[in-house]
Amino acid sequence: MGKDRTKFLIVRFSSIGDIVLTTPLIRCLKLQYPGAEIHYVVKKKFAMVLADNPYIDHLHLLDGNLRDLVKAFRKERFDYVIDLHKTLRSYWLRILLGRKVLAYRKLSVEKFLITRFGIDLLPKAKHVVDRILDTIKPLGVKPDGKPVDYFLRESDRYDCGLLPETHRKHFVAFVIGGQHFTKRLPEEKIRLICETLRLPVVLLGGPEDAGAAQQVAAGLQEKVVDLCGKLSFNQSVSVMQQSAAVIAHDTGLMHISAAWNQPVVSVWGATSPDKFGVWPYLASRRFEAQVPGLSCNPCSNFGSAACPKGHFNCMRKQDAALIAEKAGALIPADSPGLGRP
Repeated sequence: MGKDRTKFLIVRFSSIGDIVLTTPLIRCLKLQYPGAEIHYVVKKKFAMVLADNPYIDHLHLLDGNLRDLVKAFRKERFDYVIDLHKTLRSYWLRILLGRKVLAYRKLSVEKFLITRFGIDLLPKAKHVVDRILDTIKPLGVKPDGKPVDYFLRESDRYDCGLLPETHRKHFVAFVIGGQHFTKRLPEEKIRLICETLRLPVVLLGGPEDAGAAQQVAAGLQEKVVDLCGKLSFNQSVSVMQQSAAVIAHDTGLMHISAAWNQPVVSVWGATSPDKFGVWPYLASRRFEAQVPGLSCNPCSNFGSAACPKGHFNCMRKQDAALIAEKAGALIPADSPGLGRP
């Protein structure tokens, strides 16, 4: 089969942030490999992340049994499987399809060594997106120097004119959630940051964050609007896109903010932006809030349900005043606020 008709299957089943970080590869492959037909397989619950990506020709959804997808994939006769997940399930898929494989170097051993024994053999100053792009170097595809992609359909856009008048010109979007406990600030620290910020705040998160959001917003109704659990994921993205600045933990929304070069303060606990190469990709207006001098950081690649040391200093000792100050300082003087494209 000629180069102009090459069919690719990209494999990344989860999760939101990790999927977002693959979007530069999708774009570069589609635009630099003429006639490439891009297929992508992802878990059904994460379909919204890629549903409107124009560089994907066919989005396949994993919903339970992988064997059902394998039957359909065999008929496609892909030229290459690009495995960006590197799990037993993705490896099994590769075996069953029997096609040429390009696989992401996941550095699992190196991450294990640093989180368990403090031995740092990880690449220095290299973002994970650039390591993902290394996967397709053998095809002659090069990085294009552009950020991650995120595409919203018009029906997903949230009308921020529905916010209180105090929030309609400028506001800070504070993404208070995080999949694991050790990646989230305590509620009292979030509240202190909100109190210290000079701009009004909109809290973003899922239904699981609603209880924490209520505690944060209690008594701060003129300063804080709580939208946790009240919007779809893409509506939350739309609110964040229209904000003057973003504060977020190590989450998918934090990575998505880089698609529009939003001013972003990312707050880090168990994980490490520098060690793992996961700071907001190509974001020029950013600050990574970390507690300096912690010998136990990073303690996890993904986060965990409790602090392994019991003290949780990586989040308990975060400087609320500094986070609030940096969020304000990153906002350009001519920031359009509401209506940001």
